[in-house]
Parts: sequence; C-alpha cells; structure tokens
Amino acid sequence: MTTSTRPFRILGIQQIAIGGEDKARLRKLWVDLLGFNFKDTFVSERENVDEDICAIGRGAHEVEVDLMQPVDAQKKPAVHQTPLNHIGLWVDNLLVAEQWLSEQGLRFAPGGIRKGAAGHDIVFVHPKGNDQFPLSGEGVLIELVQAPPEIIQALS
Repeated sequence: MTTSTRPFRILGIQQIAIGGEDKARLRKLWVDLLGFNFKDTFVSERENVDEDICAIGRGAHEVEVDLMQPVDAQKKPAVHQTPLNHIGLWVDNLLVAEQWLSEQGLRFAPGGIRKGAAGHDIVFVHPKGNDQFPLSGEGVLIELVQAPPEIIQALS
C-alpha cells in the first residue's frame, strides 16, 4: 500500500537480460534466427558479466535483449542462473523513483545508482525482501533505467 502519490512514471520496457553459459549460443538464437540487431559488447569483471547488447525496434520503441554469460562461471553474481536474469524498465526520474520506492519499503540491490551497460543511469530492485525492506521483485531482479529526454517525450 502506497502512502503518497507516486512522483515518477514507468514508461515502458527498456530491456530483458538473458543469461547462459555461452552467449554465442544465445546470439545464434536472438540475432541469427530471430533477427535482433547486435549493438555492442559490455564486459565487467566486478559484475562478472560478458554481454552482447542486441535490440529490436527504434527510438522509444527499441527494446534491448542483453545476452549474458559469466566472466567466471565459479564466481558471483552468477548471471547465467536463472536464464531470465532481469527485466529493465524505463523510468522518467530515477533518483526520485529510487528515493520514493525505498521510503515505501522496497529493497534495492547493493551498488546504488550507477551507469549501466548501455550508458544510462540504473539501479536494481532486489529479488528478495528482508526485515528492513520487506518489498522486493518477488524473485525477479528488476532494473530501473533513467530514460533520456527523447524517450520520455516519445513514451509520455
């Protein structure tokens, strides 16, 4: 139950992240067979991820599908488990959203707001609640992504 009017808007789906042990197999499906466009590769030792950023659509209607494999399958986070790693949602004001949602009891993953693989500011909603923050993604990791002005305008 919210205690005040929501001071931000979720605008749409920004991305879906899919993990596997071998991103080449994922790329065969999503790029070669389904026709998504390969855009870039992002590697982060700290986040244990080697991902190909692919997309379909253009402008405000572009949706990324990030194909992820772990840099080291023995380390955490284990981006290849589960296969649907996370879903990203465009938000019109990330800073306000993160603050307000925290006040409502929503748990965020460690790391706070930071630059994501696509260059946008992001923050992750934790998949599990705890005593301090009982609300969560209920088993799903959710990435809130700051929408750039042209996306906010197009989706408003």
